[in-house]
Amino acid sequence: MRVLVTGAKGQLGQALINSFPEEFEVIACGRSELDLVDATACHEFVERHRPDWVLNAAAYTAVDRAEHEQKLAHAVNVAAPAAFAAVLARTGGRMLQVSTDFVFDGSQGSPYQTQQPVAPLGVYGASKAAGELEVQSALGDHAYVLRTGWVYGPVGSNFLLSMLRLHALKAASGEPLSVVADQVGCPTSAAGLAAACWRVIVRGRQLSSDSKHGQPLLPIFHWSDAGVASWYDFAIAIGELAVAAGLLQQSAFVQPITTADYPTLARRPSYSLLDCSSSWDSLGLEPKHWREALQSVIAELAAR
Repeated sequence: MRVLVTGAKGQLGQALINSFPEEFEVIACGRSELDLVDATACHEFVERHRPDWVLNAAAYTAVDRAEHEQKLAHAVNVAAPAAFAAVLARTGGRMLQVSTDFVFDGSQGSPYQTQQPVAPLGVYGASKAAGELEVQSALGDHAYVLRTGWVYGPVGSNFLLSMLRLHALKAASGEPLSVVADQVGCPTSAAGLAAACWRVIVRGRQLSSDSKHGQPLLPIFHWSDAGVASWYDFAIAIGELAVAAGLLQQSAFVQPITTADYPTLARRPSYSLLDCSSSWDSLGLEPKHWREALQSVIAELAAR
């Protein structure tokens, strides 16, 4: 089983490379090996390597910049996965497209189910929604989408690492750390997300070899850790757990603010919690509560 993993240098990509099943042959590519801006290069790369699966963990994720860089966001989030899917449709391969909670507008105030219509608020979410559609249109039942959000880990650029730095800075200066409290979702550990991605592919392989007896996989999965939080809750927990682990000497006072107090170029969903229950059941995975997962990542950072 040959799996092409894109975005291998990112936080999810590194978690994927650190945890892939031994029986898989993984072709890991970052931007230096494959620039997703170049759809022709994407097409040729898959044509050359002929993977059984493409696990597309790469994305343009600069939510605010996307409002001014629409062509770039479209190239990476729409044209590149479309190019991958076009080759796989011809070779018989399958694809797992990692997507986002930003395909929803957050207006309903209850967890989003996999089959609900998308309604993105900005360019980033719209580009990811369009990427999902391109892959599904080209590959049909050989296409799988896994939506997630609030991803963090011990490497890369993410909320956890930013908050650790700001906690230390603000605690030293005595200034409060202001964090938005009226946007709700669920933090997602990159390690847990990687496990879910690999489980989709393992289950897909099992079902393809025993198609008469296996239940078909869901076309769309939602994955996050268990529970619910605001960014404010997440920031508080980071400070508390980092002090307990000895990663910080002192946490900052976290001051809750509203979205209106912290204006951004792109609108963000106020409620982006995903209903993951059917996905947890289908994949046979038991998620950790987000605070437990966070504690594990902080312990990993403290042990370095």
